[in-house]
Amino acid sequence: MRRREFIIFLSGAAATWPLIGHAQPGERMRRVGILMPYPPSDKEMQNRVQAFKEELRNRGWTTGVNVQFDERWTTDNMDLIRAAATNLVELKPDVVFAIGGRVIPILMQLTSSIPIIVPGGTNPVERGWVKSLARPGGNVTGFAQAELSIIGNMLQTLKEIAPNISHVAMIYNPDNPAAAFFGRSFEDAARSLAIEPVIAHIHSAHLAQIVAIVARHRLPSIYSEPASVKVGGLVYYGTDRVDLYRRSASYVDRVLRGEKPGDLPYQQPTKYELVVNLKTAKALGLTVSPSLLARADEVIE
Repeated sequence: MRRREFIIFLSGAAATWPLIGHAQPGERMRRVGILMPYPPSDKEMQNRVQAFKEELRNRGWTTGVNVQFDERWTTDNMDLIRAAATNLVELKPDVVFAIGGRVIPILMQLTSSIPIIVPGGTNPVERGWVKSLARPGGNVTGFAQAELSIIGNMLQTLKEIAPNISHVAMIYNPDNPAAAFFGRSFEDAARSLAIEPVIAHIHSAHLAQIVAIVARHRLPSIYSEPASVKVGGLVYYGTDRVDLYRRSASYVDRVLRGEKPGDLPYQQPTKYELVVNLKTAKALGLTVSPSLLARADEVIE
């Protein structure tokens, strides 16, 4: 391994159960559509959706009592996504809970009246999802999983691990509409740190495959997907994705109780997590500074 080469990859507790009574006589069963562009076997995404449902239960919405979930897991096959989105809209749900830079525009084309809550989508104004963060104004709102400034912070973290790095490659799917925003931010941030930026496009590889390829070439890396460090990635820096799904449940709850999505601010991240895989660092011959370890929210031994 050439120590001056690094990789940056950009992808995105016990429950307290209250006493829940039965639905009041005559109360209408609410329908929540869920569209996830992931395979149903994706355990990380299943955990996030489960956290979303648990938070709704905490807020008084119980499956089969006063709420029904219509779930669609499509993988990233765009034909399946379009079919699932069309099907969900035809069901006329009270709200759709969906994620994906290519998914939300499809839903917006299909309906301008059904509320759409997004548990992680960046640059919603620039992408035309909302009129402003404070007052979205349409039928879409939600929570951003990152701001463009995160790229600079990720690069600075790599510089702290290896001060002499000179080249960094960012891997992302160019089909994602947000890719261009992050690509420009990456190039600007890299040059400000005297690093040569390299853009690498990838379309269909899974996260575990990417981590394995990077490890095989013994290249240290930092990721924007939390599952990365669990399968051998060196560092994760980003938002708590499960928390985003729980917080999004609060918006679904408010919509089900009569509020309009256009009046609910599209919220930006307030906290980022740092997770370091010390086992991977040792395998790469890297020494992680005590100051970085002290800042880490989690260290994998």
